Amino acid sequence: MKPGIFSPFCIGMLLLFGKNGLAQEDFQERREEMVEEQILKRGLYHASTLKVMKEVPRHRFVPEYQQKKAYQDRPLSIGHGQTISQPYMVAYMTAVLKPKPGMKILEIGTGSGYQAAVLAEIVDTVYTIEIVEELGKKAAETFKELGYDNIISKIGDGYQGWAEHAPFDGIVVTAAPETIPPPLLEQLAEGGRMIIPVGPAHLAQELKLVKKKKEKIKASSLFPVRFVPFKRN
Repeated sequence: MKPGIFSPFCIGMLLLFGKNGLAQEDFQERREEMVEEQILKRGLYHASTLKVMKEVPRHRFVPEYQQKKAYQDRPLSIGHGQTISQPYMVAYMTAVLKPKPGMKILEIGTGSGYQAAVLAEIVDTVYTIEIVEELGKKAAETFKELGYDNIISKIGDGYQGWAEHAPFDGIVVTAAPETIPPPLLEQLAEGGRMIIPVGPAHLAQELKLVKKKKEKIKASSLFPVRFVPFKRN
């Protein structure tokens, strides 16, 4: 066989198993096991979240060398000092937003793009902002490859939100600022919910649920977390 030329058999095997040698069926089994062992057994029963967590190919949102670890119960490095969150955390933050068809969601911190994809399977539109240009471009490529035409992404400073598309039914923030950015509170719709980690970088942080009702803001602490710091330009 000449260098650089693949036989039809080789091409077929590459499509079936992928570059990492794992069959797509194996990934499906790992997703189902991930949901059963890591999410359901921890008491999270939000039906639409469980459904999409079984469907969205998490391994497509991590570097190739990490794909065999994609369904493990832990965060993984995606480069540039950033991580893809633990599967349970993605599921929990999704469920707390109570997403449903017709909603418009803002995500601050696209990262790998996995959280946006999970939400995009449920709601009408996800707007997502990433400050690290390389990550933002890679996520946008992955969205296009997987056919997510209801995810609108841009590269920029998420602290200011995305005013031209506000208000948002839900906001999810995947990096920890020391305080909740006021523009995000302003862009949250009446009756909307925001899930956000808050606290100093590299110290204990709190995952907070923010609700807006009759223009009043109520923030409650859920549990301690450790997220990457919120970056600003």
